[in-house]
Amino acid sequence: MTTSVTPADAVSDEEDAYRRLVAEHRWVVPERYNMAADVADRHPGDKLALIFEDHTGHREEVRWQRIQDRSRQVAAHLHALGVRKGDRVAVLLPQRPDTPATYLGVLRTGAVLVTMSLLWADEPIRYRLADSGATVLVTESAALDRAEGFGGTVVDVDDPAIGALPPEFDTARTAPDDPALIFYTSGTTGPAKGIVHAHRTLLGHNEFRYCHDLRPGDVFYGAGDWAWSMAKLMGPLRAGAVHLVHRPAGGFDPAALLAAMSRNKVTTALVNPTFLRKMMQDVPDAGTRYPQSLRVVCCSNEPLTPDLIEWFQGQFGVTPLDYYGSTESYPLLGNFPGVPVKPGSMGRPLPGWDVALLDEDDREVPAGAPGEICLRAGSNPQFPLGYWNRPEASAENFGATWYRTKDQAVMDEDGYFWFLGRTDDVIKTSGYRVGPYEVEAALRGHPAVADAGVVGVPDPVRGQAVKAWIELAPGHEPGDELARELSAFARAAHSRFAYPRLIEFTDELPRSATGKIQRAALRARDLEAATSGASGTGTGTGTPSTSTSTKDGPR
Repeated sequence: MTTSVTPADAVSDEEDAYRRLVAEHRWVVPERYNMAADVADRHPGDKLALIFEDHTGHREEVRWQRIQDRSRQVAAHLHALGVRKGDRVAVLLPQRPDTPATYLGVLRTGAVLVTMSLLWADEPIRYRLADSGATVLVTESAALDRAEGFGGTVVDVDDPAIGALPPEFDTARTAPDDPALIFYTSGTTGPAKGIVHAHRTLLGHNEFRYCHDLRPGDVFYGAGDWAWSMAKLMGPLRAGAVHLVHRPAGGFDPAALLAAMSRNKVTTALVNPTFLRKMMQDVPDAGTRYPQSLRVVCCSNEPLTPDLIEWFQGQFGVTPLDYYGSTESYPLLGNFPGVPVKPGSMGRPLPGWDVALLDEDDREVPAGAPGEICLRAGSNPQFPLGYWNRPEASAENFGATWYRTKDQAVMDEDGYFWFLGRTDDVIKTSGYRVGPYEVEAALRGHPAVADAGVVGVPDPVRGQAVKAWIELAPGHEPGDELARELSAFARAAHSRFAYPRLIEFTDELPRSATGKIQRAALRARDLEAATSGASGTGTGTGTPSTSTSTKDGPR
C-alpha cells in the first residue's frame, strides 16, 4: 500500500483538531421538537431537495415546496382516517420521489412511523405489522397485494384524493422524548425486535456534521434502503444537502450508479464495503470512466479493509472514512476529515458519544486488549427508548449504565478502535444485518428440513455470506438440486437479501445441553475444513454429507 508521510507538526495540528471537536461539542435539545418540522420547514420552498433518476432515464427534481405540501396532505389524510399521536403507521414504499414526504407526513401527525422494506417476503411483513400494532399501512398501488390479510386501514399513496387535499396541517406539538420511529432488527434468539426511537434521535446523528462535513448545497448519495436507516435520508435533508436517489433496473448496478453520481456532481456519499468491492470488481477503472466531484466519502455497516481504501484513493483521490454503529445506536465511532486515518480502523468516538471498551464486569480494558464496544446509556439524544413491547429486553439492553453492542474490538495507544467480531451470531452481509433465527425459521417451513443452523462465513464481496447447515427430514436425500430448492425457498419465504447462498447437509446439528443449536460449532467446522483442506464430504454423525453453493439470484 502506498501511504503518504505527514509532517509531525501537521499530525499534531490534526490531533488537536479532534480534541477541539470533542471539547467544544454540546448537545442542544429543545423543549418541543418534531422531527418532520425540523427537517422540512427550515428550507425555502424553491430550494432543491431531491434528484430522482431511474434506469429508464426518467429524472425528476423535487423542491422543498413540493415535499412540504405533500407531507401536509399525507398528514391531513391520515388524520381524517383517525390517526392520532402515538398510533403506529407502517410505510411500505420503495425509494420514490414522494417517499420522504410520506415519512414526514406520518411524523407530522405525532404517530409512530414503522418503516418497512419491499425486500422482505410476506411473512416478515405480516409479523412486523402485527408486532408493532400498526393500524394503518401506507403503500403504493403496485404493492397493494403485500397488504393481504392486514386488519387495519390500507392507504394507497397513489390515490389522487391525497393530492387533491389542501396542503394544510398543524404539525403535532411533540416532545423530544415522544416515540417517532420503530426499526426492526434481526436477532439470534427470537423474532425481530422493534427498536423505538424518539423524535430527538435525529439530533444525535452528528455523523453528518463531523464525518460527512455536510454543507448546504452539497449533493449527497446514500447506499441502501431507507427502511433500515431514516438517518441517511433525514440527516442530509435537514443539513440542506440535495439527496440523489438512483433506482437501477434490479440489484446493484455499479456502472449506472457511478454514471449518475458523476452526472449529478455528487460531493459526499455514504457507501458500504460490499458496494466498494462490487464496484472494484465490475468497474476497475471507475475513476477514469466516471470522474467524480467527491469531497467526502464515508463507509459503514462492515469493517472497511485497507485494500478498498487504497483502491478508492487511487481511483478518486479521496480517502473513504469508516464509521461504526448498530441499529440500536448509531454511530458510535468514526473517522473525520482533517484527522489522521489509520487504514482498517473504525476511528474514534464521535464528539458527544461516551464510548468505552469494557470487559464482562464493566471494567475498561487497557489499550491493546480486546473488549466489548459499549456506550454510556442516555449520553446522547440518539439513545433509543427501548424495544417495542419488550420491557424485559429493554431493561436488560438499555437500562444499565452501559449499552453493550456485542461487538468486540481493541483500541490502540492513539485511541483508534479496531473491529474483531461479534459476540453474538448476527450476520453482516452486503451491508445488511441478518439474524439467523428468521432464516432458520423460514427453512424449517420446507418439508425436507428437519432442522437448520444458519451462520455467516467469509465472503470476498459481501463481507459475509449466509450459510445454512441442514438436517434433513426422513425420506429426503442431500444433493445440489435440493440445495438450490432450499435456497430459493428461503429467499421467497424470508427476503431477497437474507437467504442462504451456501447449503451444507449434515446428519446431526451440534446442540447444547438445552437443545439450542451451537452456531459457534458450525463456524468452527468451516474453519477446520478450510485449514485442513477437507473436501466437505463424509458420512459420520455430525459431519457434512453434501456441500453446495447457490450463486443465482440477486445480491
